Amino acid sequence: QVQLVESGGGLVQPGGSLRLSCVASRRIFRFYSMGWYRQTPGKQRQFVAQITSGGSTNYLDSVTGRFTISRDNAKNTVYLQMNSLKPEDTAVYYCRVYTALDDYWGQGTQVTVSS
Repeated sequence: QVQLVESGGGLVQPGGSLRLSCVASRRIFRFYSMGWYRQTPGKQRQFVAQITSGGSTNYLDSVTGRFTISRDNAKNTVYLQMNSLKPEDTAVYYCRVYTALDDYWGQGTQVTVSS
């Protein structure tokens, strides 16, 4: 089993920035893909960003150009740099580490964008 712990969430004003981190409890092999998702009350969990084992990235259209996903395999960590935040980015953000056979989720971290 792998435990994932997110951090870095909080309250930020519109236009501000936050950097989310997700640390795995044990070594994550390089062939795992890593991603970030978000969820608001009453809605389904939504894909935000993904980084593959090869370093390719994909983003939700509405965050492209504002958010950047990255990974540090040596530190078993995936990051989400969020800039130019908007109120509609408010959600609980979850990290995910997965392959075709394994699928792990973190507990989530709250991000609130409000003035």
